[in-house]
Amino acid sequence: MANTYHQIYIQTVFAVKYRNALINKEWKSTLLSILGNLINETGCKTILVNGTEDHVHCFLALKPNIAVSELMKTIKAKSSKYVNDHKLTKSRFEWQVGYGAFSYSRSHIDAVYKYIQNQEEHHKKQSFKDEYLEFLEKFKVTFDEKYLFDDLI
Repeated sequence: MANTYHQIYIQTVFAVKYRNALINKEWKSTLLSILGNLINETGCKTILVNGTEDHVHCFLALKPNIAVSELMKTIKAKSSKYVNDHKLTKSRFEWQVGYGAFSYSRSHIDAVYKYIQNQEEHHKKQSFKDEYLEFLEKFKVTFDEKYLFDDLI
């Protein structure tokens, strides 16, 4: 689009179904690279993708003609297909339904980058569930806790 200028920075956060610790260190970097490449294929720009064994953070520059919901649908579907096609887990790999998406100004890029970069260290002190609830509260996102996480019955 001619004469369209944008600066949209988004962090998305999403978990493995049931928050199972399925992302193995042996193939984690491959999965993170795939997610970054899938983001770039949409025309958005990956800044950083990182996570732990049960969830992932994607920090990106969003194009204004790309809906966050479509981006997430694409990268979650294609990345889980990759994991399953390559039989990286013993059982079927799935991402949990839904995700968090949080916007930032340019002045926050360094802090968000460092936060995502240090996920392993961060999660020695805080669970994913507590981290996610903290994001929702910090960004004043209204939510119903009964729909927040898929839990095993």
